[in-house]
This record gives sequence, C-alpha cells and structure tokens, in this order.
Amino acid sequence: MKIAVVNETRGFERRVALVPSVVATLVKRGWTVTIETGAGLGANISDQEFQAAGAVIGHNKAEMLAAADVIAKVSPPTPEEWQHWQAGQIVVGFLNPLGMPQTIGALNARGITAISMEMIPRTSRAQSMDALSSQASIAGYKAVILAAEALPRYFPMLTTAAGTIPPAKVLVMGAGVAGLQAIATARRLGALVEAYDIRPAVKEEVQSLGAKFIEITLKEETTAQGGYAKEISQNAQEYARQVLTKHVQEADVVITTAQVPGKKAPLLVTEEMIAGMKPGSVIVDLVAEQGGNCEGSQPGQTIEKHGVKILGPVNLPSTVAVHASQLYSKNISNFLQLLVKDGAIHLDFGDDIISSACVCHGGEVRHPRVKEMLAPVQV
Repeated sequence: MKIAVVNETRGFERRVALVPSVVATLVKRGWTVTIETGAGLGANISDQEFQAAGAVIGHNKAEMLAAADVIAKVSPPTPEEWQHWQAGQIVVGFLNPLGMPQTIGALNARGITAISMEMIPRTSRAQSMDALSSQASIAGYKAVILAAEALPRYFPMLTTAAGTIPPAKVLVMGAGVAGLQAIATARRLGALVEAYDIRPAVKEEVQSLGAKFIEITLKEETTAQGGYAKEISQNAQEYARQVLTKHVQEADVVITTAQVPGKKAPLLVTEEMIAGMKPGSVIVDLVAEQGGNCEGSQPGQTIEKHGVKILGPVNLPSTVAVHASQLYSKNISNFLQLLVKDGAIHLDFGDDIISSACVCHGGEVRHPRVKEMLAPVQV
C-alpha cells in the first residue's frame, strides 16, 4: 500500500498527518510512505527525519498523489488539492462532512473514498483511533493557558507578606473531552473550578477532577447517540441560561466548549450576562467557528465588551503542533491498520468503525445527513 502525505494548505495548519515514529512502523509492515518536502516543518520535523524513518521525500506533488492508494491529511482538502486525485483513491483526515458537505459531494463525484476522522464512533474499541478526542484534549488545555495569559489576576491562591491573593474562579461550560481537560488544567494552575453540562452523566467525571458540578434539571432528553450532547429546545436553553447567569457573573474566567455535531453551537453566554461580569474577566469561546457559545464572539479574534475580554481562538491543536501531530498520527495509523487485511485495503462496512467513518465510496454518499444536505444540489 502506498500512502502520501502532503503539505497542509488550508488556513493556519502546522500539524502533519504522520510523524517519523509512525512512518517507521508502517514501513516495517511493507507500506510505502511518501512525504511531500517540507510537510513536517510546522511540527518541527525535517525531511531528513522522515527519510531516516524510511519515508520517500516527494518533490512533485502531482506525481506523488497520482501514485498513492491513500492520502493522509489533517484539514479538509481544497479544490486545488483534489484536482490531482483519481477515482479509487482513499483520503483520510478531518473532512468536516457536516460543515462542508459540498466537499464530500465533490470527492464523491470524482470517485474518491472519503474517510472522515471526526466520524469515528466513541466506543471502547475505537478509542485508539478517536482523533476528535485526542485533538479536543489539546484545545481544552490551550484554552486555559490563553485565559491565564489574558487574565490580569493570578490563578492560584497565594499567601504573601503583602497579603493573601484569593484563587481565580473558573467556569467551564461543556464537559466533553475539551471541557474535562480545561477543568484539569485550571485545577493544576490552582483555580477554583465549576463546570456545567446538559448531560447529567458527566457529573462524576467533573467531580473526579476536583471541580464542582452545576446541576440543572432539564425535562427532556439531553444525550444523543454515542454520548454526544443533544440539541435541546429553546425553552430548555433559556432556563439553563437563567440558572447559569449567577455562576457566569461570579467567574473570573469562563471557558465554553459546548457544541452539537452538525448544528450551530448553542448560545450559553448572552451579552446581558457579560455585562454583569467583573471588569477584567475573560471568556474563551472554543466554538466561535461554529457560531459561538458566547454572544458576539468572533472566530480568530479577541474583542472586549463591558470590560470583559472575549477570545475566539480557532484550531488550537495546531498551536501545539508537535504533540498534536504525534497523537493524530497514531490515530491515523491505527485506523489504516484496521483497513488492511492480508496486505490489501479491505473496506468492511460490517465493521461499525469503518462504516461510521466512511462518508462516501464508490459513487455513493454514505452518511445519511450529508446525503440529505446534498440532495437539493443533486436534483
């Protein structure tokens, strides 16, 4: 099997799909790995390191892509990239099928098999391939670092000869992978942490990290298939905001991570809530690109409202490119090994992991929601 890894061209992306240690493992299995020259530089990996691991360094992108069976990527491909791809090839990466269904439609029209890493099911068997979780954990960690930098106060309690500094109060909204890592990081920095999630099942995980769980009883189902948060009614959202207002306004830092796959992010922090926060407080909205949990947050920008800094960082895993690439590369490798049987690629759609992750194959869009989104275009 021949695998190609090219330079990422979409936005600010420093990660690389495969790292040398993983390349060495794949080469030992008899696979050929071609890395486009310079593809690892954003993650501080030189062409020489890839060569030492057994990779071939490609200098002609069109040629290396034409010869590949599998193209391993991080970000969704651009039209400039897929113009070199051919029918029967497989692309594996974060393809954002629910946010960019037209890309999936274009790949399908070319006869490409598209494997979307964010569609990997969150099951015990798929844990080693769960790239969404491995990267979300990094985002949660980095969100706290950004908040600590922006906050004009200490995070930990300090007792000094000049007096005692109380610990910062941090509120984390959304206790998925990113939220749990944010809780853990804020606690390590010495903050007092509260957390909220519409899914009551995460209460024990929050408490195990030393945070207080804010309980709000919602009279409807809040957990979707796979353990993800489910979109709730406007009435339920409004009730939750009313209860959370006091907690938001008492916090020095609010970190929001709540999202529903394929939907606009729920509004958790309104401008009215922001107006009641202490001047100098900080909000880090990790889902600003999906519409934002915080009213007025802007993707990739830091704005100020009512004396409160509102950060809307994008692609935080890319800012920790060395470790993000290491984790993602292992996720990709584990998935590729699942695809290969007796030295050949075998797409077993009876396997729940392959079936969930494969969004198009053989001229068919397989993901039902993506197919529904594309239906008006296809008519």
